[in-house]
Amino acid sequence: MSDENRRPLTSRNSAWAERLASWAVAKGITPNQISQASMAFAALGFLLYWLSTTGGVLQFLALLLAAATLQARLVCNLIDGMVAIEGGKGAKDGPFWNEAPDRVSDLLFFTGAGLAAGRPDLGLLAATLAIATAYIRELGRAEGFPPDFSGPLAKPQRMAVLTAGTVLAALYASHWTLTITLWIIALGTAATILRRSWTLIGKLKTK
Repeated sequence: MSDENRRPLTSRNSAWAERLASWAVAKGITPNQISQASMAFAALGFLLYWLSTTGGVLQFLALLLAAATLQARLVCNLIDGMVAIEGGKGAKDGPFWNEAPDRVSDLLFFTGAGLAAGRPDLGLLAATLAIATAYIRELGRAEGFPPDFSGPLAKPQRMAVLTAGTVLAALYASHWTLTITLWIIALGTAATILRRSWTLIGKLKTK
């Protein structure tokens, strides 16, 4: 992964992120292992969303923990690149592990949220659209253009909305809250696909 292909994140310059990345480098943890850990957090998140369908106190705890796994996934996404580039631990197969786990994580988190909402179809729709945004970005990069991380709902924004919706679902009516959350994500992600597609088409026409 090169600097020009990295998602612009202000959190990358935060003290806590630098300390965590330095700790990972010192412990010999590789960027690929961190990327793989993000899938493990997503699998745990899926399980927690599924457990939340039982209701009661378990629902409350499962949803709060699911929100935590969403943020843990984002931390992995942040730290793996820092360990690879700033830590000098990048591997030849790094590009695969930088992208593939994200697609698995999107599928697990959104389908899990769909199950918790009682709308698995809506969860699958959100997951499909999220994967499509990455496809458009990588298609543009394959054509020689810088990666397009534009929104309105790129990955960090999608995860922020899902995290907020999941916490609210733990405190209030989970089905309705998560259903509305997934609709917001689906519509915002669809708008993101249209924006990126329009931008890419314009670049290809002037290439």
